[in-house]
Amino acid sequence: MKIRRLYTVVDEALHDMEQDREEPLRKVAVVAVISNPHAGKGYVEDLSDLTDASIELGSKIATMGAEQMAPYTVDSYGKAALIGTAGEQEHGVACLTTVYGNVLRDAVGGGKAWISSITKRARPGEQVDIPLAHKDALFVRSHYDGMTLMLPDAPLEDEICIICCFANRGRLNHRVGGPSKDEIVGEDGLR
Repeated sequence: MKIRRLYTVVDEALHDMEQDREEPLRKVAVVAVISNPHAGKGYVEDLSDLTDASIELGSKIATMGAEQMAPYTVDSYGKAALIGTAGEQEHGVACLTTVYGNVLRDAVGGGKAWISSITKRARPGEQVDIPLAHKDALFVRSHYDGMTLMLPDAPLEDEICIICCFANRGRLNHRVGGPSKDEIVGEDGLR
């Protein structure tokens, strides 16, 4: 798959509502803007070429993202795809399947939980909110979060933006209950 552009965005929050925390909240997103081989072709039944290509592409951007998390480790993750208007939403979904998720998990040293995601057709400059959840237990409510991105020149109508997103911790001021990170059992990806 031909990559036109790579974006890396690092957002580090040191405090919120004047509540200082020992460890800041770092969020990292890496975006690969790729050509869509199915753009403008109408309905295409077999999208396995996109799924197959997502392995190498996912490994590349997930490794970049994990490196940008240093000195922190990854506690939560999410994924997204923006599809240019000459494509269909399913083109992005094909890029975010289990094989893509597995390389994200490999890049961050594992993870048992399902990876939250969003896909949508978009024009350049539209925003996307990438959902985040704990990498080992979806029920850890402190890690329900997200990262908002806007790509000024992508996706063009014949492109797909593939995105991985990581965070080192839960929200800075989490205080509404639910299982804590310390209570993770780590068996089913839920608790």
